Amino acid sequence: MLDLSSLKRALATLDEALIAHARAPEDKFIRDACIQRFEYSYELSHKMLRRYLEASEPGGVAELAFPQMIRLGYARGVLAQSWDEWKLFREALNATSHAYDERKAEEVLAQLPAFAAAAKHMAQRLEALQS
Repeated sequence: MLDLSSLKRALATLDEALIAHARAPEDKFIRDACIQRFEYSYELSHKMLRRYLEASEPGGVAELAFPQMIRLGYARGVLAQSWDEWKLFREALNATSHAYDERKAEEVLAQLPAFAAAAKHMAQRLEALQS
């Protein structure tokens, strides 16, 4: 059984930061906290998806490239969004190394509510599929 507790905690911290940002949208420290919490939530999300698929799909999942893994997760009903949406999240993650750039930081921040919803959906589906 897949332990989703670390993913759930990470997503809760992301939610907490997004709520704080909504209250103080001009606060750059909160913006940066949102971005950092997105980074580790994203990493945990794709690791949990890969672990689930490796356990439930016999052979071959470990070798899948990230886009293929997302497509398989979508096809299996674990993800509500296809590769097109997750590709945007991936691009946002790649842009976080440039988060000191105001424009890029704001672009990443704009993706976070959609990511949070997608990742929460995935966590709920993983939990339901294991029950």
